[in-house]
Amino acid sequence: MIDSGDTAWIIVATALVLLMTPALGFFYGGMVRKKSILSTLNLSFITIGLISIQWVLIGYSLSFGDSIGGLVGGLNYLGLNGVGLEVLDGLTIPHLLFAGFQMTFAIITPALITGAFVERVRFKSFLVFTLLWATLVYDPVAHWVWGGGIFYQMGALDFAGGTVVHITAGYSALAFSMAIRKRKGFGRITIEPHNIPFTVLGAGLLWMGWFGFNGGSALAADGTAVLALFNTNTAAAAAAVVWMFLAWREGKPSVLGIVTGAVVGLVAITPAAGFVTPLAAMLIGAIAAPISYYAIAFRNKRGWDESLDVWACHGMAGTWGALATGLFATTAINAAGADGLFYGNPGQFVTQLITVVVTIVYAVAITFILTKIISSVWGLSVSETEEEVGLDISEHGERAYA
Repeated sequence: MIDSGDTAWIIVATALVLLMTPALGFFYGGMVRKKSILSTLNLSFITIGLISIQWVLIGYSLSFGDSIGGLVGGLNYLGLNGVGLEVLDGLTIPHLLFAGFQMTFAIITPALITGAFVERVRFKSFLVFTLLWATLVYDPVAHWVWGGGIFYQMGALDFAGGTVVHITAGYSALAFSMAIRKRKGFGRITIEPHNIPFTVLGAGLLWMGWFGFNGGSALAADGTAVLALFNTNTAAAAAAVVWMFLAWREGKPSVLGIVTGAVVGLVAITPAAGFVTPLAAMLIGAIAAPISYYAIAFRNKRGWDESLDVWACHGMAGTWGALATGLFATTAINAAGADGLFYGNPGQFVTQLITVVVTIVYAVAITFILTKIISSVWGLSVSETEEEVGLDISEHGERAYA
């Protein structure tokens, strides 16, 4: 039976999560040079269009269709066949609403990867990569964790996408950045963000949208949704404050650093949001900040041009969050979850570790193969001359500012 309260909340949560993708565009867009701001915004915006269509045609079925060996969903929901207004088993919302809510996750995940190659990616190559990556990486991993696949059968915990969203995107971003050439002058000239207020705006909208991201993943307007929402805010706050002090120790407490810290906390709590106490959420966020902070320092030292630190902020914080779920989860606060290591169940931590390692290896391997194929056919990057002009003009024929 459909519950109107649960349905209303998931409709709102779906809208909140969809808002996160253009918010991500502003978060990234403020950190690039002004000659490529429209291109950067568009990488997020067009992903909404691409993946919305892919999800209806095949993505939902591959993610949540009848399991084929625990590896991928079958084609029984192809074109959303059989997905209507009936109540989905075990829930109190229409099946179509569940599919729509999950679609917003499928949209933002490849959009996250765009931070790795802004200002130099060939638009045509990006479109092909995004469609193939969503089909070959996101959809199978979503099935493994949420659709009844291998990780689900193992008892892995991922409340709202630490593994499915952030680990896949973060490590794929690193792999892509290794395949594409560095930005012209990288390491020799200062590449400064052109509009940090855009980034602050994007971060604020991401923080708000994350209440739908994590709170909506309860799939009901209940106590678990409240817990997830509260934990989300707590972890983000802790990470923002810790990042501020880390930056202050080495100079000034930059605004860009503070908002980056908040996003890192949001990432880290995502897999644990509905399974841990608020105090555990505070610890998860506080520990995530130095992990990502020093991951950025490591990336800089290695000279990797992973432009906007998707790996450090999403890959590393997502990895910590998934593992921390295996430490701090407790059935005392959510009986539908499991106890973690600190509550007497070391097996849960082992399960989380296996899930993390397999996902990283799979995402990196498929991304590497896709980039090699696309590079050989079209090339991954624009020419250095086109980059110098700016992707707004060279790829889209327009400019953001007079």
